[in-house]
Amino acid sequence: MRLSQMLFVTLREDPAEAEIPSHKLLVRAGYIRRIGSGVYAYLPLLWRVLQKVSQIVREEMNAAGAQECLLTQLQPAELWKESGRWDTYTKAEGIMFALTDRQGRQLGLGPTHEEVITTIARDMIRSYRQLPINLYQIQTKFRDEIRPRFGLMRGREFIMKDAYSFDADEAGMKESYRKMNIAYHNVLRRCGLAFRAVDADSGAIGGSGSQEFMVLADAGEDEVLYTDDGQYAANVEKAISLPADAEPSPFKQFEILDTPNTPTIASLCEFLNCSPTLVLKNVLYQVVYDNGMTVLVLVSIRGDQDVNEVKLQNELAKRAADYGGSAVLALRVPSEDDQQQWAAKPLPLGYIAPDLSDDYIQPSKTVAPQFLRLLDQTAVELQGFVTGSNQSGHHVVGANWGKEFQRPSQIVDVRKAKVGDRAIHDPSQTLKSARGIEIGHIFQLGTKYSKAMGATYTNEQGEEIPLVMGCYGIGVSRLAQAAVEQSYDKDGIIWPVAIAPYHAIVVIPNINDTNQVSAAETIYSELNKAGVETLLDDRDERAGVKFKDADLVGIPYRIVTGRSVQQGKVEVVKRASRETQEISIHEVVPTLKRWIEEALST
Repeated sequence: MRLSQMLFVTLREDPAEAEIPSHKLLVRAGYIRRIGSGVYAYLPLLWRVLQKVSQIVREEMNAAGAQECLLTQLQPAELWKESGRWDTYTKAEGIMFALTDRQGRQLGLGPTHEEVITTIARDMIRSYRQLPINLYQIQTKFRDEIRPRFGLMRGREFIMKDAYSFDADEAGMKESYRKMNIAYHNVLRRCGLAFRAVDADSGAIGGSGSQEFMVLADAGEDEVLYTDDGQYAANVEKAISLPADAEPSPFKQFEILDTPNTPTIASLCEFLNCSPTLVLKNVLYQVVYDNGMTVLVLVSIRGDQDVNEVKLQNELAKRAADYGGSAVLALRVPSEDDQQQWAAKPLPLGYIAPDLSDDYIQPSKTVAPQFLRLLDQTAVELQGFVTGSNQSGHHVVGANWGKEFQRPSQIVDVRKAKVGDRAIHDPSQTLKSARGIEIGHIFQLGTKYSKAMGATYTNEQGEEIPLVMGCYGIGVSRLAQAAVEQSYDKDGIIWPVAIAPYHAIVVIPNINDTNQVSAAETIYSELNKAGVETLLDDRDERAGVKFKDADLVGIPYRIVTGRSVQQGKVEVVKRASRETQEISIHEVVPTLKRWIEEALST
């Protein structure tokens, strides 16, 4: 392709709406153009990148035995109501674009396709002889993000590959999961990305276990905790660890102390000259279930620890049926406005004890009359601890479970693992942190959807058995931007060879020099004939402009037909290393072919 004939416009200044380097560079280099909030057009250069990523994904999925299909973007609400996720996606998480057609039927624009694929399996899979089956698609998805940001990283419309496996039993599902795990490693390796596979929370998708694939980058929205021995890595939402040991308590008897202006753990510990490991922190939350019932939750946790709200929400979801619900719609620390709706009297905020009286809750049909009291594992064995007194400006010291306070019966793990914690698999290893961009996520769904939607098969004994499912997603457009976020410099993008829009760009410094033009035309033609995808910068621009654009766009190899063409040589520059060398015109094709083969084989 000749740049003079291409839709090619670059910008010298960063776009105002872009926050991270990859977003700025993709706009500046003419890869994407913003059409609306969280909505971007993929311009010719990026479309080539996306096609290459898609092809790598397609090859690895096919090699793993998956079959490609294309599912509907419009999805009837009835399917989502069958699975029980309609309210979760339209109200709780609120990420589904929902609409009503002219016949009054409710529809959603697909953010994911578990319901559609399970419907197909229910209708078409009859016998164990048809199993296993793995179906995948590469398609546009829609999610109504509250705050679209970072370009293609968190958009409202994006390209994704999603696959769904169906097996006869859990062992078969785990084998399908294993194959997808290998395929995902292969995809990211072939795309030339540094990544880490980590344990993850399954979220609204559900299932018994899942793993995220994180492209490592400083701008990543996710925090990954890992150990140097390579035996553990997890998203911070899922991570587990051993907390520091609690220090011995200096408080030998129970007392109520005047502790003015100490509403925080730090201020209290400074006032009492004690360790936060001796403090029992009581954190109040408000959960709303999908039937409209509000429950006030009191989480008691050691003072040096923080509540992991993802873990907490998962615990509360397990208890939904106890309150007549099936899913969590909202979880938050109650605001002043929230408290006015249910509090019978002002709360002693900052000084709450684990036995806060239920009479703080005023009678209501939509509010549970008692606090749900949860005790984190870090606080189970505390002795002589410090906690609130339910009186503003006062704390108690020297408290013990079974004496001054009744220990809550519901013991949970809702603490947030953090850097420096000891690893569970080997306490000599401590957790370290890295930032990552989630590119892929694989789930062991089990029978969550097949049971809810009646997707069964007949086994060898003639019994109707629910299909056992897996789900596997890769963000194709997100992967493309993540590659940029991982590899760029002050001058622009540095594409991995495997997914670069073109392998090489031939630059003519002076289009009025017939020798330069003739050499460039010859090299351009021969490279393309040899399978080296090549651009020709034949624009009537200054050489400096062309060099800057070549760096900005990030094509892996630049061939410059400068003054040395009179000696039968050209300058070749490697974008990644900036290594420059002069080589014979006749050596350009074999040299670039060798470099590309070497890059693709690593």
